[in-house]
Amino acid sequence: MRADAGVEVAPGHISAAIAKKLEAEPASSAAIATPSIGILRRAKQFSDSIERVTSGEANPLTIVIEESLSPVEAVIAGRRTIMFGTNSYLGLNFHPNCINAAAAALKKYGTGSTASRVAAGNHKLHVELEQTIAELYNCSEAVVFSTGFMANLGVIAALAREGDAVFIDAHSHASVFDAARLSGAAVGIFKHNNSLDLERLFKESRIPGSRTVVVLESVYSVWGDIGDLRSIVGVAKKHGAIVVVDEAHGMGIYGKLGRGVVEHLGLENEVDVIVGTFSKSVGVIGGFSVTNRPELRSLRFMARAYLYTASLPLSIVASASEAMRLISTDEGLRERLWQNAEKFYAGLKALDFDVCAAPGPVGSIRMRGLRVCHEFWKGLLERGIYVNMLVPPATPNGEVVLRFSVSAAHTPEHIETALNAFREVSQATKTA
Repeated sequence: MRADAGVEVAPGHISAAIAKKLEAEPASSAAIATPSIGILRRAKQFSDSIERVTSGEANPLTIVIEESLSPVEAVIAGRRTIMFGTNSYLGLNFHPNCINAAAAALKKYGTGSTASRVAAGNHKLHVELEQTIAELYNCSEAVVFSTGFMANLGVIAALAREGDAVFIDAHSHASVFDAARLSGAAVGIFKHNNSLDLERLFKESRIPGSRTVVVLESVYSVWGDIGDLRSIVGVAKKHGAIVVVDEAHGMGIYGKLGRGVVEHLGLENEVDVIVGTFSKSVGVIGGFSVTNRPELRSLRFMARAYLYTASLPLSIVASASEAMRLISTDEGLRERLWQNAEKFYAGLKALDFDVCAAPGPVGSIRMRGLRVCHEFWKGLLERGIYVNMLVPPATPNGEVVLRFSVSAAHTPEHIETALNAFREVSQATKTA
């Protein structure tokens, strides 16, 4: 099963429409090497295309953070820079409680576990963190993984196997697609946020709904738009499918308790598994899954990404536990984040930028071509503002975008400075 060519394309998938777009702009032609080209030649084409774009100047793929000053300030190329391109949505990676918890655990337990959770790497702090997460989500089962990528990899590949089906929203993260391929299941891709196209996949599939996993995200990481969970989950449950929602960019931001968009929409009884990451709102590395399905009580032992990798260092676990406590108790963190997100969004719209989605923790501005995007990105960096530059195949529909993220740690002065920089670069490049 596949997506309709040229309509919606997942990260890593190139359609005819995107190939045509990239051919018209040689600087981004890396992704469309013909099948007959050898591996090394294909790699050379990719390297050449990246180098043509940057022309020896600042390369958005190789930026070095020389010093981190706060959740939203760093030194890049000797310049103090305001960061609008990190995922520290709540600023907890610099919260004194989290730092103190990590430092104490580091001193007491050392730097790493050196073993998997099923060997000698299952510490009581891992178990306690899972209990904390389960309590936050009011779920019976929680599993901690070593990264958010591995959480998706572990959960999806554990649930599906050859003879099953996995249906994926076209804008889903690369880890979702990799997990589906790894599972050996038949993979169907439905148009972004399109429940009717998901219905089409079910009608065309010869695999029963009970052997189908539907995967979508609560907040999509490129555009920053919210998933149409109500409609898509409704279609999936009508056919008896298992539903997995990735809350990587929603956890800690949405919902009264910070559980995410699933909580915000009141769909917790309809979603079978929620997957999340620690690398956004929580401020460290790691991932997790939660479920209330008793049939999935041994999910961890079905997940190779859990079984065959070393467990998280206990300093990370201790910091994550403290961050989870703050997320569940300090509503002021979310309030500040939303105030900043709405102010930044309003400022960008006032400057007439083509912002992809409504206000939120992450968003993107569509740019007219790769070279224009790079010049704009470079102009912001020269003015002490860092955002992400994203290009195909990491973007939907072959778009070139500047992606930004907003944090509770941003001050009004940070936002004003950033908007002034956007205005100056826009006038200099005649972009907006």
